[in-house]
Amino acid sequence: MVSLRETGIDPHCWYGVARSTELGDRPLPVELWGRAIVIYRQKDGAIAAMDDCCPHRFVKLSDGVVVDGAIECPYHGWQFNGDGGYKTIPYLGPNQRLPNCRIPTYPVQEQDGFIWLYPVANADPATLPPPMPIPEWDHLNYIASVATVDCPGHFSFLIENLMDMYHGHLHDDYQAWANPRLENLVTEGGNVTAEYAAESYYRIDKIWSVIQLFMPSTRKLHPEPLHVSYRYPHWHSTLGKEFVIYCLFCPVGPQRTKAYLIHFTSLQAFWRLHKLPVPFRRWVKNRLFNAAKGMLEGLVRQDVRAIAQEQQAYLDNPSRRGPEYNPALSAVQRLIRERAASASMDAKSAGERGIAEKSITSTAVAQEIVMEQQMDMQ
Repeated sequence: MVSLRETGIDPHCWYGVARSTELGDRPLPVELWGRAIVIYRQKDGAIAAMDDCCPHRFVKLSDGVVVDGAIECPYHGWQFNGDGGYKTIPYLGPNQRLPNCRIPTYPVQEQDGFIWLYPVANADPATLPPPMPIPEWDHLNYIASVATVDCPGHFSFLIENLMDMYHGHLHDDYQAWANPRLENLVTEGGNVTAEYAAESYYRIDKIWSVIQLFMPSTRKLHPEPLHVSYRYPHWHSTLGKEFVIYCLFCPVGPQRTKAYLIHFTSLQAFWRLHKLPVPFRRWVKNRLFNAAKGMLEGLVRQDVRAIAQEQQAYLDNPSRRGPEYNPALSAVQRLIRERAASASMDAKSAGERGIAEKSITSTAVAQEIVMEQQMDMQ
């Protein structure tokens, strides 16, 4: 039986591999499920993504530079266009021609402050749906804060942590919610949504109430609905009307997960603010960017510490499995297995190359799904 903690990703999704601000004039290396990829800006500002490997001597292109919109290898100066084709070889003789092979490339988009990558080599971007929207990113009534998660564990540990609202005991003064009670669980269309009745420590309804983000002593509990949703492969949450949170996943490999946690504080209740000139409101939004970053990073540190222990416990004894009483986590685990099985079947039937090759075999996953369904029916 294949373990959940070794399950591969479904490559037929957009993954958030970097923030737009992380990509400057130089190439940027990213890694997604064991595949080293380099991204860089072309002459027109559009982003290109390709295997981070020069086909000449197999050194990293990300150690090179961008020259006139092409990426230049640091070893011999060979240059490649954004479509993976050769642009020039500096010492090419008059009777020699450029090779006609290409470096595998990947669809990549810049949207809502992030760079999204679709990890199927040479896929046609015109045939793909758009990445998951984050409408609050540019909305003037939402203040964003961003924290990077670098988690030494399989991505399933992190998504379970995010879907399980009963672990608030871990977070001490960083905790935003309390006394959760699972009221409804919906699994449909490849999504798992858990609806909790809970209490929030925050009420952002007056301009001075933003101080609650910095001073725990000013917070008071009050009832608020808490919704968390696994929109494979990403996560979305709302706490009352004040807070919206996203987590964009970039599984680096079976034992490491990178993600971006994005927290939005709503200013919808401040109706007088909405009447002010747009440039001023934009200034307020930009000025308050990352106001909750300290709280986010505190939450991340505590979660990562726990997940690292879970991962190590699995490595020490892969057959050990503890009891679980939150049905939301069982639903998430089934979804992860189903998506991996579907991706593996697609790769096998289409002879697909790329990251899908690292997915676990569909037969083993399908058997595990059937066994789980039989156990659920008993």
